[in-house]
Amino acid sequence: MLDTIPELLADLRALYEDLHTHPELSFVEIRTMGVLADRLEALGYEVTREVGRTGVVAILANGDGPTVLLRADVDALPVQEATGLPYASTVRAPGPDGEEVPVAHACGHDMHAAWMIGVATLLARHRDVWAGRVMIVLQPAEELGAGADAMVDDGLFKRFGTPDVGLGQHVGPAPAGWVLHRAGPIMAGADALKVTLHGQGGHGSAPETTVDPVVLAASTVLKLQTVVSRTVAATDVAVVTVGTMHAGTKENIIPDRAELGLSIRTFDPAVREKVLAAVERIVHGEAHTAGAPRDPEIETTASFPALTNDVGTTATVAAAFLAHFGPERTLEAPLVPASEDFGRFAARGGFPSTFWFVGGADADAWGKAFAAGRLAEDIPSNHSPYYAPVQEPTLSTGIEAMITAALCWLRPG
Repeated sequence: MLDTIPELLADLRALYEDLHTHPELSFVEIRTMGVLADRLEALGYEVTREVGRTGVVAILANGDGPTVLLRADVDALPVQEATGLPYASTVRAPGPDGEEVPVAHACGHDMHAAWMIGVATLLARHRDVWAGRVMIVLQPAEELGAGADAMVDDGLFKRFGTPDVGLGQHVGPAPAGWVLHRAGPIMAGADALKVTLHGQGGHGSAPETTVDPVVLAASTVLKLQTVVSRTVAATDVAVVTVGTMHAGTKENIIPDRAELGLSIRTFDPAVREKVLAAVERIVHGEAHTAGAPRDPEIETTASFPALTNDVGTTATVAAAFLAHFGPERTLEAPLVPASEDFGRFAARGGFPSTFWFVGGADADAWGKAFAAGRLAEDIPSNHSPYYAPVQEPTLSTGIEAMITAALCWLRPG
């Protein structure tokens, strides 16, 4: 089966470039899902659209055997692409607040979609080598941490059955051709917070008559940098990032409020609670020190736990990867402080799952950057405006990895 992958690559390259050129934000992946659903229907899958708003579920039954869930996320990011690729995105679209933003596949979800069409094609064409039931899940809104829950809330398992195992993968800035797995925790849990700081507005020439929320916001941002360094033990892991700060409309007007957007990443629930408590304490403390007329407001806009791989399932997949790719291309993944809602399917469905990474960086460039100690500077990471995986061997490796993992359960006994 895998030896026929080269026959698919020209078509999959075209699909990948088309999706890359036409990215869509979370929960508005209408064109993307339509293109993918049409292809799956043409392959003979039973396709259901609009599951969890814009999600797609495609079922292919092939005799007796386990049900294997294969997941790909397809949403893009509000990022201005700077790759210079001939198929780079120039799309602009309304963001969640209605304001127009640039849109790009800066996380590689277009590669995930192309992988899945390749996997689906091979499974449909080679039914003689496997048995069971494949459940392909094209998930919306991973970037919001909301798409998996949306699909489950819309009856994913009640409508299509509960799988025996769930498999997922993500492209990353490791050398193309590498596959990286890890048992237990692999990606951090995420909490997104919106903090509203209240001040007392007035004229910029008379700051003594105001409570300046811009200064309050600045002092709060700086104080939040002490959460990890002075609250979290050196043996624990946490990240606190202030990603947005909005205040004011004109340089000579002191506004009456400021808003901060926080991203918090942790792997351990106890560390998470400690970090969240520290954030709340600092935000309220800085507001009190500034003489704010009202208490600040802290709103959780997104929250999902760390992604934890089932140990037994991961061991099975890792052994298959080692046998197929060899030790030079199969490695243990490090802990990844980015977050991913794939684990919500298994947590809510009650079945084991595992998630791994496939390298997408040019191997020669990565090797030179590694030797020079310049990986962070020279190899763009996911969410960078410069991020775009090399098409080969990234495309073929991702297809090989998913098929290899799926056949651990689908191969006839």
